[in-house]
Amino acid sequence: MYGKTTSYAIQGIDAQQITVEADIKGGLGKFSIVGLPSNSVKESKDRVSAAIKNSGFRFPTHSYTVNLAPADIRKDGVALDLPTSLALIYALNQMKTAKLEKYAFIGELSLDGSLRPVNGVLPVAVACWKDKLDGLILPYENAKEAAIIDELNVYPATSLNEVVNFLEDKLKIEPFKVDKNEMFSHLDESPVDMFDVKGQFHVKRALEVAAAGGHNVLMIGPPGSGKTMLARRIPTILPGFTLEEALETTKIHSVAGFIGAQKGIVTSRPFRSPHHTISDVALIGGGSYPKPGEVSLSHNGVLFLDELPEFKKSVLEVLRQPLEDEVVTISRATQSLEFPAKFMMVASMNPCPCGYFGSEVKGHTCSCPIGNIQRYRSRISGPLLDRIDIHVEVPAVKYDELSSMPTGEKSAIIRKRVNNSREIQLKRFKDSKIFSNSQMSSKQIRKYCILNNDSKSILKMAMDKMGLSARAYDRILKVSRTIADLEGSENIGVEHISEAVQYRSLDKKFWE
Repeated sequence: MYGKTTSYAIQGIDAQQITVEADIKGGLGKFSIVGLPSNSVKESKDRVSAAIKNSGFRFPTHSYTVNLAPADIRKDGVALDLPTSLALIYALNQMKTAKLEKYAFIGELSLDGSLRPVNGVLPVAVACWKDKLDGLILPYENAKEAAIIDELNVYPATSLNEVVNFLEDKLKIEPFKVDKNEMFSHLDESPVDMFDVKGQFHVKRALEVAAAGGHNVLMIGPPGSGKTMLARRIPTILPGFTLEEALETTKIHSVAGFIGAQKGIVTSRPFRSPHHTISDVALIGGGSYPKPGEVSLSHNGVLFLDELPEFKKSVLEVLRQPLEDEVVTISRATQSLEFPAKFMMVASMNPCPCGYFGSEVKGHTCSCPIGNIQRYRSRISGPLLDRIDIHVEVPAVKYDELSSMPTGEKSAIIRKRVNNSREIQLKRFKDSKIFSNSQMSSKQIRKYCILNNDSKSILKMAMDKMGLSARAYDRILKVSRTIADLEGSENIGVEHISEAVQYRSLDKKFWE
């Protein structure tokens, strides 16, 4: 006796179609699952048998073999519970329907036969639509996420019995629909605003430049100066979240299990702030069955590394490849997967171990020996620092500013300027594969960052007097190009170069 159903397994952030085959033969009580199943898939034997029996079906003590094809793809997770149960029920001649092969099935089973939600639903829905199946049958809690794909019929169910009755035309289930306009109307809504931050106007300006050009930022200042508060508001001034970005970001978060039943889609740019004790695998992604790490969860958003020198050096070094390539490649013996990782890195640190070196805060005098300060700062390697375009000092906020009402611009006003700047850059790079000034190569810098004689003099003076490194030269040109774009200027002027130089003034003071 034989039964077959269709399901999907997650590979990276995409879904691969899986055929679940069930064969029942003579013998007593042997239940085996083959086809490179993980431990969570192997454990489904007990869940499946209990769910079938508790749903009112017979489950004789025969020998059962379940094959997950293709057999060379590793399968992980609990989403194969439902298709496995249906294949077995069909093989036991307890369900007669021609619909079984027309649909795809995913879902975890409880022992009583009820369906529980699973991860990675959006990639499965996309793959199911591409494979032109009649529909996707899944747990009710996952329906909102899958229904984002308009052209796919999504049938939510709450139990194994409901699914069987639907397939046998004993129960009618209407395709689940969502109001996409209503869902996407909440894109980029945020409870925080740059207007909330008192003072720090020069830091806000630096963050506006960073957002406009996609530049990475390092903020240096004493404890309590507002570095974290500023960082959390950067997503509110980044360019608007497009539908394509929202869907791509949702796929990543869905695979990681961060999409709630009521949410359905990621509606704001991600802001991830991992603790400094994080491991390199948790940051970059990986594992026996590779999952996205923090850098991929920050895709199209912000990765905030608070207290940057406190992170392990090995963890910081693995950031270099995704910062350069905007993708994470994870290789295993049997497969190689890629996770997108296009994010803006924002880091913060104290100027010394105690945090008050050079600070004007009364009652807080730095007592750190010079050797300790040098060791503290040397925890950040030159190659990693080379990928940070803007360094900005964040001084302590004075009482007069703290006690006054908030002043300054709201995030929406700043974002409007950022969007205008990004539109200029998109037109500039329309024939290339880059989208922002921070991604420019040396050849593109020479083409788009032409300086007049006065600007060259300013830059030469800065290089000589401040002892700036060669790597700072390209960074200054990229940032000055972004500042000119914010001003709507085709040419880079003296004022643009001068402001860009200020954002590298920490090179000499802190790192050389």
